[in-house]
Amino acid sequence: MADTRAVIESVFRQESGRIIASLIRLSGSFDLAEEAMQEAFTAALTHWPERGIPQNPGAWLMAAAHRKLIDYARREKTRREKQDPLQYETERSQQAGADDALLDPMTTYPDDRLRLIFTCCHPALNQEAQVALTLRTLGGLTTAEIARAFLLPEPTLAQRIVRAKAKIRDARIPYEVPPLAALPSRLTAVQAVIYLIFNEGYAATTGQNLIRGELCAEAIRLGRTLCELLPGDSESLGLCALMLLQDSRRDARISEKRELVPLEDQDRSRWHTAQIEQGVALVERALRMQSIGPYQVQAAIAAVHAQAASSAETDWDEIASLYGILYRLTPSPVVALNRAVAIAMSAGLEKGPALIDDLGTSGELERYYLFHAARADILRRLERRAEAADAYASALALVSNDVERSYLMRRLALVTEKASAPAS
Repeated sequence: MADTRAVIESVFRQESGRIIASLIRLSGSFDLAEEAMQEAFTAALTHWPERGIPQNPGAWLMAAAHRKLIDYARREKTRREKQDPLQYETERSQQAGADDALLDPMTTYPDDRLRLIFTCCHPALNQEAQVALTLRTLGGLTTAEIARAFLLPEPTLAQRIVRAKAKIRDARIPYEVPPLAALPSRLTAVQAVIYLIFNEGYAATTGQNLIRGELCAEAIRLGRTLCELLPGDSESLGLCALMLLQDSRRDARISEKRELVPLEDQDRSRWHTAQIEQGVALVERALRMQSIGPYQVQAAIAAVHAQAASSAETDWDEIASLYGILYRLTPSPVVALNRAVAIAMSAGLEKGPALIDDLGTSGELERYYLFHAARADILRRLERRAEAADAYASALALVSNDVERSYLMRRLALVTEKASAPAS
């Protein structure tokens, strides 16, 4: 039973975005689609332990959810117009076999998911609602995970999602990819959604695992789809390049002991060369379009790291310069923090604490654990161990991922041990 449940949970993580997108297309309702999907997973928990795991678990779940939608349509006369296409699709799937219930997912899912993104990112919704709703439905993130990403209380985020669904329903927002003329107004939010999905996979906000590979892969796939749809959009190319370059380091970021390995200590032979080459080619192509944007600059920064043969050979001057450009484009406290660290690494570590402390005076970064972790790291390098220990403790009080917490605890123990060691 435990193994079966693990399979079901794995299928949910990998397939929920695909399934929910198709169900929304068929039902026209976020709530009905989510309810049908949940009932399908409940049915799997009941039937699979007795009958065995089907050959195509995702297809089985999709077919089960389709049948649930048909049941809803029969019970609700107002949804009768949805019943015929649902009945047709389920009957067609049953003809293909109980386990291989649907056509090749790659022939149907991508368009459904792209439709879902643009529906969630309709201009009738504010951007916060757009991103939150798409992460909840397409990305499969929990409300708690999204709330942490937005630094919001969970009830506030939950209400935002409820209101967004109601707005789509009441305003009869179409479930479609908009025509090319309407794409620019929707594209910024779509790109933000994709990158937030990637970031949750790249550095999970909670749990025992730092990396959720299925989310990174899904975000990259969506990024590629966006580039295919809009090959002339330099920021979509930059976004895809950025994700490829960051994801190329995935195997080197965690040790065999499941411990976080910082960038400077990673075994670069484990980086994925093909992804690096693809990412560099994409960002170079984007920059040649001479319409620079934040994703392109971040991708250029990632490319500098990726092309350095070793940590010592990293061109920190170039990275600091690029962060300066990024700050002019998006003047946020987090970008300023990264720029301060880059300046310290390029122009002298002793400049780091003052630059970072200046950023902390506003209080905007006080609840951001990486602010304290970055400050601690600079202080550690400067051998200011007692101050570093205090900063590591502040970061530990805010971090929520187990792998990152373990890393910070090791760093804290190291500086504390050295600080208390008797002078020789």
